[in-house]
Amino acid sequence: MKVLVAERIGPAHAAVACRIREEPPAPGAGRVLVGMLAMPVNPADLLLVEGHYGVRRDPPFVPGHEGVGRVLQVGPGVDTLSPGDLVVPLSTACWTERMVIPASAAIRLPAGVDLLQASMLKANPATAWALLHGVVTLAPGDWVIQNAGNSAVGTFLNAQAARAGLRTVSLVRRPDAVPAEPARHGSAFVVDAGADPAAVRDAIGAATGGAPIRLALDAVGGAATQRLGSVVADGAPVVSYGLLSGEPCRLDAHDTVFRDVSLRGFWLPRWLEAAGAARIASLYAELAALLADRRLHAPVAACHRLDDVARALARAADGGRDGKVVFVTDASGLAAAPFEPVEP
Repeated sequence: MKVLVAERIGPAHAAVACRIREEPPAPGAGRVLVGMLAMPVNPADLLLVEGHYGVRRDPPFVPGHEGVGRVLQVGPGVDTLSPGDLVVPLSTACWTERMVIPASAAIRLPAGVDLLQASMLKANPATAWALLHGVVTLAPGDWVIQNAGNSAVGTFLNAQAARAGLRTVSLVRRPDAVPAEPARHGSAFVVDAGADPAAVRDAIGAATGGAPIRLALDAVGGAATQRLGSVVADGAPVVSYGLLSGEPCRLDAHDTVFRDVSLRGFWLPRWLEAAGAARIASLYAELAALLADRRLHAPVAACHRLDDVARALARAADGGRDGKVVFVTDASGLAAAPFEPVEP
């Protein structure tokens, strides 16, 4: 079977290779064999291969934080899943054609869901949900601000905020990243190119009508974190869940000392570890229902076969793309047009 292997630490397009490995063994007690269908490339995947992620792996290793697959075989004692079920593995090392995982680490999905959207269910929608519901108590009408507003997390967060009656301001770093119809995306969009901080603050104030912003969500780091800290309400937190700039997060001393603005971090694996099985099951059941109703959607820039790994990962590292790069296997039925953009 084909497996993507990070053979050294470095830029992912040069460090990850497609290799042929032996098939996994038959699943033992409490485990299932899953045939992977689609696996997106996340910033965390690139950072892990580059050696810049919060946890480090020694090569060789199989990257891939998430994906969607189909149960091919169940081991003894498994009565919650059956062959043919679509599942999202909660385990990692997903960039492979087949893998054996615990049945308890497989979230069953409704039949007929969009495979590309399902492949992105584990990380980004769950992160958006936890950021909105697990940090501070928000009420309908409250304002939330985020940067990387055109990212997958940002897209899911806007949709989930709108369902909860929350209002959002989404900062983006390029004018062409503002959607043609911003209102359809449930957020006010502001371009933050970093050139004129005062103008950005004025635009944010105009978007909110001067209302207090109760929560800020930072995926960028550096000066972008500081910008969020300067516009939130007194006592509000800035939550960092990514470092797209590669720069350390920072806040202005005026905001931390005199306005009690705080900085805290968020990492989904740690949140899931603390959440417990019941809360995790409830979370993904809700997300799966939204997926089945087509109320969760993130853009996909391109699909690539596993053996086109160098081009796929180079494309994923390009900040100018619009949407995710997704690996697809032959079993998915999506590999016939692997290099073309995928329309919603």
